Amino acid sequence: MEFETKYITADIKLSEFKGNTFKTEVMFEHHILVWFISGETKIIQADGTYIFNAGDIFLIPRNQLATVINYPKDGLPHKAVAMHLTKQRLKDFYSRHKPAGRLQPLQKVYSFPKRPLLQSCLASLIPYFDLGKNLPAEIASIKIEEAISILRSIDKDVDGLLANFDEPGKINLTEFMERHFMFNMTLDRFGYLTGRSLATFRRDFKKAFNSTPQKWLTEKRLELAHYQIAEKKQKPVEVYIEAGFENLSHFSYAFKNHFGYSPNTLIGRQR
Repeated sequence: MEFETKYITADIKLSEFKGNTFKTEVMFEHHILVWFISGETKIIQADGTYIFNAGDIFLIPRNQLATVINYPKDGLPHKAVAMHLTKQRLKDFYSRHKPAGRLQPLQKVYSFPKRPLLQSCLASLIPYFDLGKNLPAEIASIKIEEAISILRSIDKDVDGLLANFDEPGKINLTEFMERHFMFNMTLDRFGYLTGRSLATFRRDFKKAFNSTPQKWLTEKRLELAHYQIAEKKQKPVEVYIEAGFENLSHFSYAFKNHFGYSPNTLIGRQR
């Protein structure tokens, strides 16, 4: 079995991946607090790439596109504890606690390296995963509230994220797509994140780019891959995932169909 997931509540889980590499495109419905036990994770967003290893703790904001790639490392599987900070739970928390610090959320992955108090909070969950039954709701609530309180004590600006319950509004379509084209999401998702219905998204996209979303996205991803191979001297196997393609064979076919030569031919020209 490559995947194993244990839950102690719907909002707290322990996941273990024993395969070589697992990649997914995600837009989380809730903020997710992750404690890394073993392995390595690469998170790719429009504004940067983050790499996390054993012992790292990080918070992934909701409603942000990301490519997540998980690897085993040092002979150990990819293993992590994840805690979902749902909107309802956060609304309840902030009905009793006044937000402080920055009013607007920082659009980033929050990293909390070497925080013993936070690590202790998450490590205390491990014994519950071996019980084979759900954690009582009142204990789960205490654990999640403890984690939120520790986050607030560590980073005064985290309230700007956790206490913000706004949904995405209508934003500049051209700017958003130019920054997020490499994420292999459905058009419904792209529409939601730009504050549009699918029909409105298609109509506005046509006006902005004079092309269909599918054609434009494929061309942009291929241009990115071409640049990474030609200028950054990367190999096709290193670029196809980050450029937004599902597998190497599809990428190679699309690349040759668009440019008239294969990725390997491009590499050969550089020698």
